[in-house]
Amino acid sequence: MTRRVIAIVTDELHGSEPLDQIQANANGEGVEVRVVVPAVEATPLRHTLGDIEGPRERAENRLERNLRALRDGGVDVSGEVGDPDPVQAAQDALLKAPADEVLIFTHAEGQTEWYEKGLNQRAEESIEPPLRVVALEHAEQEPDHVVNVEETGRGTVNPIADKEVAGGTYIPGMTRSDLAGMIAGILGTIVVAILAAAIASGNGHESGWEAVAILIAIGVALANLAHVVGIGIFESIRYRGGFAKFFRSVALVITPLALVINLAILIFAGD
Repeated sequence: MTRRVIAIVTDELHGSEPLDQIQANANGEGVEVRVVVPAVEATPLRHTLGDIEGPRERAENRLERNLRALRDGGVDVSGEVGDPDPVQAAQDALLKAPADEVLIFTHAEGQTEWYEKGLNQRAEESIEPPLRVVALEHAEQEPDHVVNVEETGRGTVNPIADKEVAGGTYIPGMTRSDLAGMIAGILGTIVVAILAAAIASGNGHESGWEAVAILIAIGVALANLAHVVGIGIFESIRYRGGFAKFFRSVALVITPLALVINLAILIFAGD
């Protein structure tokens, strides 16, 4: 029975070691490979600015060279250009046709490194077939050398297993630290609002500090609202990347800072 393999290749493959990885689990069976080359831009800025045609054209050229190299190695292979995100490219390929295994080839250096950060974790969380992430090292005019291979079995990996609280039909699971941060943010917002109210009613005349305290209370309330809503949305789609950490960090920094400032205003501005 032919083994179906999806190979996500962010760069060009050179030499026999990548080919050995593709055929590693064949167990004497034939291997049918679909190569997907993500249309990755060289830098995050150009990717954000929406440079579409250039990356796709370069990905098509890489695809043709990879197909030629694998066919020369005797592999039954087809291919296509995929989404710039290697994990999304794998998911899209699986929607078109199932596979017995997914390989994601990454390079220890090169133009796609900025996009591959955190790739292993994201792939383990969202790709159902057995997965191998193969890190390659390539020197000028030399074949690729496999420097690391990470494997998972069939099924997705939950990175917060045994750390999860809540969870259910309407409430997504989250880590204990996320839940504690949300509770601390809500309680902190209440305390900051109480301090602002005390400042506004404390000395019987307006000094300008009342407005400052109220604006601080509004700001911290908005920051913690964004944190709570953001964590709910991110956990519902199982995203735990940079934006989730940013929202959490902002809330955890702003809340105690706002509390200290409003407390200082209450103590010193009323004198």
